[in-house]
Amino acid sequence: MALLLSILLALGVLIAVMTGGGPLSTARSKPSTVDATKSEAPVPGDASDAPTELPALEGTDASGDVRITRCEVDSLTEWPDADVEIVNRSDTQASYIVSVEFVDGEGTRRASGLATATDLAAGQKSVQKAQGLGKVPGKMTCKVSKVTRLPSS
Repeated sequence: MALLLSILLALGVLIAVMTGGGPLSTARSKPSTVDATKSEAPVPGDASDAPTELPALEGTDASGDVRITRCEVDSLTEWPDADVEIVNRSDTQASYIVSVEFVDGEGTRRASGLATATDLAAGQKSVQKAQGLGKVPGKMTCKVSKVTRLPSS
């Protein structure tokens, strides 16, 4: 039952975001950008080198609540995916929708994906996967393009 409610909430949030309705806190962000290649070896400067704590969030901007911790291209399918760490830095329980762009070496967006986390308590952390469905051959960068934080009921 809880899983069904979570799925329905995520669908409702997605519909609200797509139609522009509902009380939203959104942020176009310039957060972490992580490069990836088809190899399994860590990329210098990737999230494994990054500090584990996020900067404190000011106001209602939710972009500081999110960072990419892993960015890879599957060697077989050439589809990209990213692990997204979400930390609820607000004072109340909240749900998140995070848009991730997968950009090739020339700067062209080749795919995008979403990561969601529902009903995170204040201070709670969740790691979710954003899956891209387009092929990204060669060098790739993952970046958070939009963060939406909604108060949970």
